[in-house]
Amino acid sequence: MRVLVTGGAGFVGSNLAVSFAKGNEVVVMDNLKRRGSELNIPRLREAGVAFIHGDIRNKEDFDGFGKVDAIIECSAEPSVLAGLNSSAEYLINTNLLGTVNCLEFARKNNSKFIFLSSSRVYPIGKINSAAFDEKETRFELSKSQKMDGISRNGFTESLSLDGPRTLYGAAKLSSELIIREYVDMFGLQAVIDRCGLIAGPWQMGKVDQGVVALWVAKHHYKKQLSYIGYGGSGKQVRDILHIADLYRLIDIQLKHTEKYNGSVYNVGGGSANSASLAELTKLSEKHTGQKIPISRVSEERKGDIRIYVTDNSKVSKETGWSPKIGVEETIKDIAEWIKDNSVSLKTVLGD
Repeated sequence: MRVLVTGGAGFVGSNLAVSFAKGNEVVVMDNLKRRGSELNIPRLREAGVAFIHGDIRNKEDFDGFGKVDAIIECSAEPSVLAGLNSSAEYLINTNLLGTVNCLEFARKNNSKFIFLSSSRVYPIGKINSAAFDEKETRFELSKSQKMDGISRNGFTESLSLDGPRTLYGAAKLSSELIIREYVDMFGLQAVIDRCGLIAGPWQMGKVDQGVVALWVAKHHYKKQLSYIGYGGSGKQVRDILHIADLYRLIDIQLKHTEKYNGSVYNVGGGSANSASLAELTKLSEKHTGQKIPISRVSEERKGDIRIYVTDNSKVSKETGWSPKIGVEETIKDIAEWIKDNSVSLKTVLGD
């Protein structure tokens, strides 16, 4: 196949591009806005991936690509906090209007379309209303839940979408709705993956996005961190999906897109691959050999959630896929990557 990966110099896009380049012709487009994305360009070229400096907000930037068999839409303003204290214009133009430009290019080329959405399409109030138990190092979903779409195994696709979800989540959900219309109206073959927290090497983690890589990096470079919200306990929990496991799923979906066409899936590490910030601290200490000060901030930020764990039941049942890489192996991979590239990454992850 000839595959176009948008946002292809970012963490997810670059890793997928390198993996798909083994046996396919891959071209990526990226505007290089995110700090550190430029470090992926030599790696992409070494893997035989063609890099185009472009922006999905500009439909003219798609001119000259020629026909592509598949598009993996990874481009995004990834911050959940985007638009909170500033204009939401870039967020919406990228995460919604940019997706429309990608869809139009797919329609004209009759390309398969994989859209990486987000678990953040689910309303914050619904997520934070889940019954939970407080354990020594983490919060856990209770066995008994009153709301559809929540169980001890996590959150499913049947969770209600009624309620505020952040501008980031709203833009992603809006894109999902338009994609489904393109499937119905134009016969586009598309799959939507609502991804949870993805992690692995080459993630330029920041406070508002990429927390796992950020946590390991702060330990490696001996910088300070904070437990923010929920009493400053560090007990808030997310499930963690290694980028290599995500590649395996998308590979299945691209090979059999007609089978999964129009489907929406929750995709994440699942309950077996979940960790609290406090647990992440212990693993980071183990694999970097460093212990750092961690301050405590009791108050939550707008958009914070106590616990989110992906229930992969639907995607596992329909595709046969399930995550294989555990949390500790993911932390180890990140720690080794940072150690091997400590000098070049210092200006990005070492501040």
